[in-house]
Amino acid sequence: MAKILVLGAGLCGLSTAMLLARDGHQVTVLERDPALPPQAGPPGPAQAWEAWEAWERRGVNQFRLPHVMLPPWRARMERELPEVLDEVLAAGGLRLDILAMLPESRRGPRRDGDERFVTVTARRPVLEAAVAAVAGRTPGVTIRRGVAVTGLLADSPARARAVQGGAVQGGAVQVRGVLAAGGQALRADLVVDCCGRRSPLGSWLEAIGAPRPAEERENCGFFYYSRHFRTRTGELPRAETSLLTHYDSVSVLTLPGDNGTWSVAFTTAGRDRQLHALRDPGRWDAALAHYPLAAHWRDGEPITGVDVMAGLEDRHRRLVVDGVPVATGLVAVGDAWACTNPSLGRGASIGLLHACVLRDVLRDIDSGDLSGDPEKLARRFDEVTAAVVEPLYRTTLWFDRNRLAEIAADAGGDSSDGAAADATGPVGDPRWAAGKALFAASLADADLAREYLAVAMLLSPADEVFGRPGVAERVMRLGAHAPRYPLPGPSRPELLAAIGG
Repeated sequence: MAKILVLGAGLCGLSTAMLLARDGHQVTVLERDPALPPQAGPPGPAQAWEAWEAWERRGVNQFRLPHVMLPPWRARMERELPEVLDEVLAAGGLRLDILAMLPESRRGPRRDGDERFVTVTARRPVLEAAVAAVAGRTPGVTIRRGVAVTGLLADSPARARAVQGGAVQGGAVQVRGVLAAGGQALRADLVVDCCGRRSPLGSWLEAIGAPRPAEERENCGFFYYSRHFRTRTGELPRAETSLLTHYDSVSVLTLPGDNGTWSVAFTTAGRDRQLHALRDPGRWDAALAHYPLAAHWRDGEPITGVDVMAGLEDRHRRLVVDGVPVATGLVAVGDAWACTNPSLGRGASIGLLHACVLRDVLRDIDSGDLSGDPEKLARRFDEVTAAVVEPLYRTTLWFDRNRLAEIAADAGGDSSDGAAADATGPVGDPRWAAGKALFAASLADADLAREYLAVAMLLSPADEVFGRPGVAERVMRLGAHAPRYPLPGPSRPELLAAIGG
């Protein structure tokens, strides 16, 4: 069994630590933020409010922004770490049936198999406090908060490879641990980077004489304007449509949370300066009032102003170049490996899947290979990541680019309805038009409502859904000639008028 350092005590880092420790590895989690999660008493509403109000996590810029856990996260947690779900529910988390949230006229009566659309969710501080509580009780896991990692501990840089002519040459740097503030040197057989979007992994590798990872990055392109509310009546707002819905120039998220709380967010293009007025709570409220299926989600007590998130990047890192690791003894998991648009809610599900991939690869690799043949782990983890996890990232990136192109067309005045507008999608991709047709058809067909949710919730790939007998034909018949935005909502001029833009 290995001695492992996990960098970052967020949802992904703690889940990774527990999975590895339960296989017998000795795992230490290093977290830069010093503040402890709520410690007093059993999990419950009081502890949830303490996590929300008092827990400072400066290293997580989305800590108090909207979150939802997708059904694949719940299903994998149920198999791997069921105590986490128990802890979330005990803290007031919500067992949410995403299909049942739709009006019955759209989904029809309940069927066998509909349980796949159930998830468990809560606000991010409550979720993370629950995961931290279970991790703290897990044998083999040690969590050290307030430890700022400053770099990697490695073999002599003279052994580092250089990248020459696009190919990796020479001997690999073997990472032996990390350096921390104050001159601490912490050794391990394996370092797992779970530092998330802000991971400085590339500069750390350069500092030890290794090449930077192969990296793709671009501006995510979205702005997020969100508010949190809590109930005045004891009830959550009724759901009238999907959690995420798209309209002219914006998308709207309506996300139930824990203990009678929920959040609502507008997602816009970052370049759309006219919609920057949504930073103002009054204008934000005025905008939401114009969406008939979401306006009633404002009928609660605000517990935040308008929180804005911007400047995010889509980024993908690969630690193996031309089949050769840039360094050994080091892997990146979750957002430290690849990250994209958070409004789709996929990060936690992808991160947990990636953690399971690492656990399974370590099971297949002889523990002696971590020192005797360290490149074996690096190559195998890269191969399985590319086959199992990367397709989810690529699909999400594809969605982001098409949605940004679509709302750019909205801002430019091209918001016409009908098949001509959407015949090949906003960037000439017929798959985008097919996806929009699937959503429109799902409004009128209970079978297709399930198929649409399965794609949106990462339960089924779109190719698999459209390959099922009769699905493509029904989608085209019911949805191909639908308006670009079939749900009731304001046009762009009406939205701008509402917010004084």
